[in-house]
Amino acid sequence: MDEQTELLIDQRLSVFSDEPDLNDWFEVMCGAAMAVLGLFHLVTPGELVDPDLMRWFAASVVAAGAVWAGHGLKDMAVKEMRRSAAMMELSASSSSGSSIDHGLIRDVLLNPDAYKEFLTKAYQEAWDDGIITEEELAELKQFQSALGISDEEAKNISEKAKKASSEE
Repeated sequence: MDEQTELLIDQRLSVFSDEPDLNDWFEVMCGAAMAVLGLFHLVTPGELVDPDLMRWFAASVVAAGAVWAGHGLKDMAVKEMRRSAAMMELSASSSSGSSIDHGLIRDVLLNPDAYKEFLTKAYQEAWDDGIITEEELAELKQFQSALGISDEEAKNISEKAKKASSEE
């Protein structure tokens, strides 16, 4: 990655101060140490206080340690996700128009019904002149493939679109 891109990424992330920092690592390490110490005292409560009371206390230390370590890990994961999103956005906007649109792919996967409606409209436009040409069919097949629609479902969509097109 060039210096210009790194600078742009750092600028976008400066709002969040998004580097896994010492604080995140400290949370993970201290939380893990607390959990290990708590587990040790769960197994070997000792004679200092009542063993049952010590086990209750040790269980709470394990839980607190796990939460603390989990919080540190979550912070690091969020920061890495933000960095990845900023990098993806910059790479998509700076590269040529033939690059893959990851946002569109995510949108299609999250909202398949909206894109089936898109395929229906594409079939309607193809049927407007009464026939589907080879070029139109190839394009429709690409849409079908990208949306993960079976041939039978595409046939049903085509028939529905043909009816709608002939009614207009």
